Amino acid sequence: MLIILDFGSQYSELIARRIRETQVYSEVLSYRTSAEKIRQLNPKGIILSGGPSSVYADHAPKCDPAIWELGIPVLGVCYGMQLMVQQLGGQVETAERGEYGKASLHIDDPTDLLTNVGDGSTMWMSHGDSVTRLPQGFEVLAHTDNTPSAAIANHDQGFYGVQFHPEVVHSVDGQALIRNFVYHICRCEPTWTTEAFVEEAIREVRAKVGTKRVLLALSGGVDSSTLAFLLHQAIGDQLTCMFIDQGFMRKGEPERLVELFDQQFHIKVEYVQARTRFLEKIKGITDPEEKRKRIGHEFIRVFEEESKRLGPFDYLAQGTLYPDVIESADTNVDPKTGERVAVKIKSHHNVGGLPKDLQFKLIEPLRKLFKDEVRNVGRSVGLPNEIVRRQPFPGPGLAIRILGEVTAERLNILRDADYIVREEIRNRGLYHDFWQAFAVLLPVRSVGVMGDQRTYAHPIVLRLVSSEDGMTADWSRPSYNLLEVISNRIVNEVDGVNRVVYDITSKPPGTIEWE
Repeated sequence: MLIILDFGSQYSELIARRIRETQVYSEVLSYRTSAEKIRQLNPKGIILSGGPSSVYADHAPKCDPAIWELGIPVLGVCYGMQLMVQQLGGQVETAERGEYGKASLHIDDPTDLLTNVGDGSTMWMSHGDSVTRLPQGFEVLAHTDNTPSAAIANHDQGFYGVQFHPEVVHSVDGQALIRNFVYHICRCEPTWTTEAFVEEAIREVRAKVGTKRVLLALSGGVDSSTLAFLLHQAIGDQLTCMFIDQGFMRKGEPERLVELFDQQFHIKVEYVQARTRFLEKIKGITDPEEKRKRIGHEFIRVFEEESKRLGPFDYLAQGTLYPDVIESADTNVDPKTGERVAVKIKSHHNVGGLPKDLQFKLIEPLRKLFKDEVRNVGRSVGLPNEIVRRQPFPGPGLAIRILGEVTAERLNILRDADYIVREEIRNRGLYHDFWQAFAVLLPVRSVGVMGDQRTYAHPIVLRLVSSEDGMTADWSRPSYNLLEVISNRIVNEVDGVNRVVYDITSKPPGTIEWE
């Protein structure tokens, strides 16, 4: 394994993902993790992440200096490189010119860390400080027009630093650099594979559960569905899935979910129809965060009631993923004080926050995985492609795609409009061309004319975006013909709509969802 020490970078998770793409396991830990703890974990290498602080600032986050005595290769990225330089006797100062965005990397030493990294390759820069004096034993591997020490190394000690971010997609040969560190410098073996994970997970579940019963809250998304298939392979009918239909899913999805799991795959699913009580719970509520909270709290109450009715169960299975673990571990850093700050996890997260008196023991087989790894596991355990490649859908569902108050009438309008959007892109084989493609209902009305009659009805917003991971997104440029067909169908087939508009806002400054 490799360890990433997080100094508050927005890219720490991305570094971990890039390492795992080389089939080597990685974990993100707080920068405060002691050298002794790291020694006990026995990693093959350490990566120091970037961060928003300056290493010479008061309260700047520092790692345990004893890590330099562990005899383990270290790669410092941006802030991590500057911290390495400072702690080993070099100097870092405010740069005469900051460097942000793309820069050409001019290679001085094409061996070792920079093997197969092209001279002149584009790398992504984001720094206002610069190394002005290298520690003893270090040499420059590469530079840019503005940064004399863009990549450095102490080959004897196995210490390396880069002032750019090789983990981001904008760095053209960034993954080649990461592979060099993982394989050539740390001497790792590619043992982190989907097949190995599935075998180990099934073995651990069987050992932990024995003959006991397990309850899983099934949403129909890739996380809970993958977990259901994995657990069913491990323990068969000891697993019971509970699907709570809160009334905010897309057209036909509840029925399709029950059919797939219960009838086709013979995985026991308890269907709970709770549409009326959820709709009543958010009646009159217009604030999006309050909607999320009320839906989440009601989910917990329904789940608690139904689990007691169906029980007893010994274990509760949750589709917790590694990003949830990282956020909960609170590794981020306040750039002003250097202190770690809490990261707010979204208010609605399936069964998060269940009452402690339920007396469940938790089982979370996916807690080591990122989203793309979950999809690979889903394929491996036989999950249908329509779920594996399902576009992301928010936990509160259509309730946060209806701005303002959610009513039964508005849900029906949006459900029908959204169905048309998805049907048209599927018919053209474009479903997987978009990260997400959906409709939004606005709480306003506009004047129109249909059949020589005046109308006063709702507008529908079309939201089609492309993205690598959902962290950033750009609005998609579909054909005018597709937009025209969708618009014509919606205004002709959906009662209560007389206008369709297209959202051309990227993330940032907007978000993918409207609420």
